Parts: sequence; C-alpha cells; structure tokens
Amino acid sequence: MNKFQFMGRLTKDPESRVTPNTNTPVTTFTIAVNRRFTEANGERKADFFNLTAFGKLAEFCAKYYRKGQQVLVEGRIQNRTWEDQTGQRRYTTDYIIENAYFADSRRDPSQVESDAGMATPSSSIDGEFITIDDSEELPF
Repeated sequence: MNKFQFMGRLTKDPESRVTPNTNTPVTTFTIAVNRRFTEANGERKADFFNLTAFGKLAEFCAKYYRKGQQVLVEGRIQNRTWEDQTGQRRYTTDYIIENAYFADSRRDPSQVESDAGMATPSSSIDGEFITIDDSEELPF
C-alpha cells in the first residue's frame, strides 16, 4: 500500500499553474508537520513536505488554502527519475495529494468573511434554530 497522511500548517500560499500539454491545473505548496516528540531543551522540531495536487483538487487548494492554515492531506508517494542538462541522472520523491481537508478550528466569523470574501457558514443558517421546551415530547 502506498499512502501518506500529513496534518500541518502551510508555510506560504499555494502556487498554481497549468500543465503545457494537457492544460491540467497543478497546485503546489509546503506544509510544516510537527514531530510528536520534543528535543531535550523542550523545542519541537518540524518536517517540511512539498505537496502537489492535480485537477479539481488543485483548484480547490489554490482557492481556499492560505499561509498559516492547518490542513490534513492524504495521498500517494511517487518516485521520479530524469536526466539533467549535464546528462546526470536525478531522483526525486513527490507527494501527490488525493484528498485534502481543513484542520483548523473555526475562526472568528468576521475574519472568515474578510479573508475569503464569502458569507460564513453560520450566517447562512441564522434564525433556523428553534428552542425546544424540555418538558414537551420530541416529534420523532
């Protein structure tokens, strides 16, 4: 099985482009993933992973992910080899995202509106909740 799962914070805003031959959207970004343990001095180290998303998922990440956000990503690890301009063989390991999620706790609604220019989830349901008297029987 070839699967990874990382939860960490974006180190900068995602970068997007389109592949030249197939016009497929591609988004790349880096997340910092804290290690589970601390150093002897109490400092916590982090590992940094460069991630790549393709297609609709790439568009989603480019549109909604921002520097500092905590995210959860899942995907597969892929090895690539190529020859550089000097004829030397090069190797790299790519982390290809297959699923991406938000992992931050909810932010202040005013901050969400100013950040995304969108209504907050709570504003779309204001007034739809009703108070139920505990002494009455529930209708289901």
